[in-house]
Amino acid sequence: MRGPLLAAAGGAMGGGGGPLARTIRAKLTAAGGPTHLEVRDDSPRHGGGGDAETHFGVLVVSGRLGGLPPLQRHRLVHEALRAELAGPLHALQVTARTPGGWQSDPRVPSAPPCLGGGKREQRRE
Repeated sequence: MRGPLLAAAGGAMGGGGGPLARTIRAKLTAAGGPTHLEVRDDSPRHGGGGDAETHFGVLVVSGRLGGLPPLQRHRLVHEALRAELAGPLHALQVTARTPGGWQSDPRVPSAPPCLGGGKREQRRE
């Protein structure tokens, strides 16, 4: 089962989701000018409570991604969310496509299983 999908298209980004989901949506909107953006909170699937906001999946569709290899597209998303990845965000699944790529293949990969552990546990070792 997937977490709640917090979708937005074009300029109508809307509210919805918890504070971290709204931050992710706002930062990716500002960074990439997406024509389509989906933010999926997978935290409940990974042992977090309803408001844990630790595991997310994002789909970013933007013309600004044209000509960039997949790794560079992911780096742009990670750069936009640097503060969140250093703090509360434990896992992020990124799907970054151009509008043409999204039209030809609108599937979003399933969220990978959580392997357990976390930043706090790793730092203690």
